[in-house]
Amino acid sequence: MNEMKRQRTNAHPYLAGNFAPIKRVLPLTPCSYTGIIPQELIGGQYVRNGGNPVTNENLGRDAHWFDGDGMLSGVAFGRCNEEEGGVRPEFVNQYILTDVYRSTLSTPTLKTPILPSIATLVNPLGSLYAIILRIFRTILLVVLSHLPGSQQAIKKISVANTSILYHDGRALATCESGPPMRVSLPGLETIGWFNGRKAEGEIGGEDGAGFGGQGILGFMREWTTAHPRIDPMSSELILFHSTFVPPYIHYSIIPSTWNCTPTTPLELPARLLNAAVPGVSSAKMMHDFGVSYKHTVILDLPLSLDPLNLAKNRPVVSYDPSGRSRFGIFPRYSPEKVRWFETRPCCIFHTANAWDDIRLNPSTGEEEVQAVNLLACRLTSASLVFSAGDIAAPTPSRSTVEAEEEQCRLYYYQFSMSSSSPKGRTQNTITYQWALSAIPFEFPSLRNNVSMAAAKYIYGCSVSDSSFGAALGRAVKIDSLVKIDVKTLIKRGKHSPPTPVTGCVDRRSVRDVLISTDPEDPIKVFKMPTGWYAQESRFVARANGVSEDDGWIVSYVFDESQLDSNGECSPEAVSELWIIDAKNMKDVVGKIYLPQRVPYGLHGNWFSEEEVTGQRPIHKIRSLPISGSKKASDNLPVSATWGFWMGIRRHLEELLG
Repeated sequence: MNEMKRQRTNAHPYLAGNFAPIKRVLPLTPCSYTGIIPQELIGGQYVRNGGNPVTNENLGRDAHWFDGDGMLSGVAFGRCNEEEGGVRPEFVNQYILTDVYRSTLSTPTLKTPILPSIATLVNPLGSLYAIILRIFRTILLVVLSHLPGSQQAIKKISVANTSILYHDGRALATCESGPPMRVSLPGLETIGWFNGRKAEGEIGGEDGAGFGGQGILGFMREWTTAHPRIDPMSSELILFHSTFVPPYIHYSIIPSTWNCTPTTPLELPARLLNAAVPGVSSAKMMHDFGVSYKHTVILDLPLSLDPLNLAKNRPVVSYDPSGRSRFGIFPRYSPEKVRWFETRPCCIFHTANAWDDIRLNPSTGEEEVQAVNLLACRLTSASLVFSAGDIAAPTPSRSTVEAEEEQCRLYYYQFSMSSSSPKGRTQNTITYQWALSAIPFEFPSLRNNVSMAAAKYIYGCSVSDSSFGAALGRAVKIDSLVKIDVKTLIKRGKHSPPTPVTGCVDRRSVRDVLISTDPEDPIKVFKMPTGWYAQESRFVARANGVSEDDGWIVSYVFDESQLDSNGECSPEAVSELWIIDAKNMKDVVGKIYLPQRVPYGLHGNWFSEEEVTGQRPIHKIRSLPISGSKKASDNLPVSATWGFWMGIRRHLEELLG
């Protein structure tokens, strides 16, 4: 295949430097540190997920930041005796043993990953023939994995490389091309796929149909968002499933049942699986959504992910700048009651928080939701999708709206849930929609126990000299960690509303914020030292803290002075985990020195000691394929027929390599 033989004149920005995959995996390995490790971290673990392609020989192939086999990198803060300091930080990294990863290891002739790159699917200059050829190659490799001579059948195509979370006694690695994969803390061993009721390899759980249900297209309904939400009050897991066929979006709610013993049938927690969400316009690249205590917000944006685009001579992933952005809002347990709100086109990959405005109806004495609020990282185009694959974004051929400047900012939306207008007709009105700050802002997070409510602070990442839609040939590198007082900026915006959609409450740049001496400044920036870059941060709360931001953020960091003259990392390059005071966003209170580097990746999470020690029991974990094993052929006699088939198989594998 031509794409596999192509050579690049320059290194792919997302396969070079500290974006390049690493080859070494380590068990829990002691680390040295300086400064202090807060007591609140002891017993817990920070884990970050990201793509790390195990097949990486062909550097001229299509590649994308969102590609690659899932690899977890963690630092566990184990307890030890006081003579040793009371804490022993240990680094661990492991591949997630998905079907695709295990099949890749058992097929040594592969030079290119089994799955087509997202870069192939989004490239507007890619030929229809090349795209179909890549998809057909994947289908053939999947079919071949089910035939005699295979060690691992590919039953799920997820690489589980996007995020990780904890729910109901399970740590779950996620990616929207399949169900979550359960892993074990702190060693990060792979346990098995989670179907909404139980995970493979665990003891207990619940029987019955899970994600997908029955039917020939059930496998699509297993495709689960990489960003499920956990209700901090009820401990419910709320998620959606995006498919290629109507109604396009299904929706599930998984209750918490571990160590929960209802005394009557009426106390059994509610479970919702694969409920249809009506009204989604087409198959979409839908990465995230919003969840408040009472409502769910689905994002139907003009970024399609649809194989039928090929019939229209468009890439599988395509952005329509003349389309509309639609927000579908419905009561948590009633997706059939969705109401749609429309506005100008945009892309949103991550939401930060959602909450309800509630008032007491004086006539009925009941609570009523007046509005649903949403904070989201809004991009004015899909440029990030293209630049992350080192592809030039297409020039729009037409647009019905005035073009906005290229940006990714933290936006505030308020959707009126008033049941009717003065004339008695239901109106779906977006009351407010504007940016809170002009600084680039992505990878948002917040303190877990204030999510789904009107939290005061949102943490995120920024770039001080560019935007998240990086220029062709460059990669997005995070040089600033940011804390935004969203309550203060929303109050300012409501007092003096900016222009809807294009307006902004605080128009300062990162540089302007850094020179501010105002102790009450609603925006605080931790600027990395020159040449150092960070990754997504996560908040850890101080015990008995006096304010919402009383605690620390943790982030992997890397010093790029370790790169050689060609911009590549040596095998000796290392990363660090920094513990930063979240209240003043200035002080690094502790630094953990890791035994190897952690490539710039995607999303992580903090797991408390209670979560690490409170996992559901398991009876087995997934293992690597055994060299020389024949699995599907174990019971077949060695014969001329078998030898003939294996010869054909080897030839096919080399051809598809």
